[in-house]
Amino acid sequence: MSTLVSDQVQHLLIQERTLLADVQALLTRSGAPLEAQAHARQALSALDETFLLVVVGEFNAGKSSFMNALLGQSVLPEGVTPTTDRIYVLVNGPKAGELQPTKDPFVSRLEWPLPGLEGVALVDTPGTNAIIRQHQVLTEGFLPRADLVLFLTSADRPFTESERQFLSLAARWGRAVIMVVNKADLLETSEQREQVREHVEKGARGVLGLNPPIFLVSARGEQRGGDAGFAELRESLIRRLSETERTRLKLQGPLGTAAELLQGEASRTQAARETLSADLDILKDLEEQRVRHGETMQGELDGQLNRVARLLSEFEMRADKFIDQKLRFSNVRGLLNGRELEEQFRTEAVAELPEAIDRQFSQMIDRFVEVNLHFWEDVQAFLIRRQPSQDVGQTRFSYDRTALLEGIGGSAREHLETTTEQQLARDLSRDAEDAMKGMIGGLAGGMGLGVGIGALVGASALDFTGGILAGLTLGSLGLFVLPNKRLSAHRQLRARIDELREVLERIVRREYEREQERADTRLRDAISPYTRFTAQEEERLSAAETSLQELQGRLQELRGQVAALPAEEAGGAATDALSAPAGPVSGA
Repeated sequence: MSTLVSDQVQHLLIQERTLLADVQALLTRSGAPLEAQAHARQALSALDETFLLVVVGEFNAGKSSFMNALLGQSVLPEGVTPTTDRIYVLVNGPKAGELQPTKDPFVSRLEWPLPGLEGVALVDTPGTNAIIRQHQVLTEGFLPRADLVLFLTSADRPFTESERQFLSLAARWGRAVIMVVNKADLLETSEQREQVREHVEKGARGVLGLNPPIFLVSARGEQRGGDAGFAELRESLIRRLSETERTRLKLQGPLGTAAELLQGEASRTQAARETLSADLDILKDLEEQRVRHGETMQGELDGQLNRVARLLSEFEMRADKFIDQKLRFSNVRGLLNGRELEEQFRTEAVAELPEAIDRQFSQMIDRFVEVNLHFWEDVQAFLIRRQPSQDVGQTRFSYDRTALLEGIGGSAREHLETTTEQQLARDLSRDAEDAMKGMIGGLAGGMGLGVGIGALVGASALDFTGGILAGLTLGSLGLFVLPNKRLSAHRQLRARIDELREVLERIVRREYEREQERADTRLRDAISPYTRFTAQEEERLSAAETSLQELQGRLQELRGQVAALPAEEAGGAATDALSAPAGPVSGA
């Protein structure tokens, strides 16, 4: 063994261990399924395990008979029913038939003198189509640990659909496969043998993408004196189980596992990316809902202001009519009594303005509450529709986003349940009253807290009698200046009503804008954890995609280096680096 050759294989081992450790770290960071993480750990430990030659096949393919014939002695029980209910790992040892338990309750270590198989563990698995589901699960779970697979099918039922499915699983894990057709003695002519070979070859090629070695054997014939097919198989196994090929297969197996794990993680990352895209659409839709809500509220605001303006216009018309009727020579008697003139103005001009304003503000509050609650109901209904389906992979990503979506919906529900129309009405009315008193100042002087908006407007309207009608009594002006005073009263009336209209508009706009900001704040507060989550997931997925790309590149390069190892070089380091006659088998 040359030092150069040994160094090359050792260098590949170091690279492979580093790669597998990095794959394991990526799966852990990404919250991959625990099964995938376990496969990553097993792939790393497999480099230090005994070479595993795993025999698989349906329960009636004659696996136990085949293995007994291969070993040249009766080691495993045979029968017409599923006799293998666990995984037997046969290792070379002096104590024939000693069964040793392992850490895995479904895996038993069986020691037997196996000359020629030093450094190799021969694994017998339960049938893949047994009626006992646990048998299938055991075999499928052990498959990623195999270094070389002997895939048995039966000549009387060659390459069934269930066998095709199981072989596809071996292909996914990148396992080297030798196809063995047992019970070939049932085929009476060479034409039948060739037909079966072609059928199996075609099926295997369709699954594996290559033509694996195919051997037609008869375990019964071998046990009864010898079988030509068995002789060919033994010669092939001698070559495949040499230190040279064992080294290559031992390096290739974990790389096949890494390839499958990285592909699975890439698929999960892509699914998470698509889900994240949908989440960003949710945030976009919520923002659009918020904008539409603001537009709806603006429309409501304009409508409410128009109705308030109409009430003031009606008051203005009544006040104009009052001035025209009262400030005339024909009303000399009425102009003699200023108090009576004021009372008439209250009755005829102001009239029901305070009550109408109160009703309008009440309707305004009702409508505002209705629109605002409809908005939250729409948000809640929208989020319910966008909840993830039950078949989403149960990963940390799906758990987190589900909780956050439910949190937003919960905020909407809480708002609907705790915010009552009466409370909003009190808040808006109180704010409006305070604003009105602040706006008109002395016009509402002396009025107690808690009075209605209409009362404040009425007080302002009645104050016109002081500002407009003051000095209009007959005792304080001459009859000849009465027409000029009437024109002045009209001008002052319009100015004061414009002032009142502006005050009320400022009140209403301020309160609507304030409440709109409250609604926006509630929405922002509700979705802020979700927004942060999507940003964090975007960053995590980008990092994961970069890591995946880097690891897949390293994997491909390493696979190429292992495949390119010259036979002499690969075999030279096998004894030192990988071959261990009494080496451990994980779980065995």
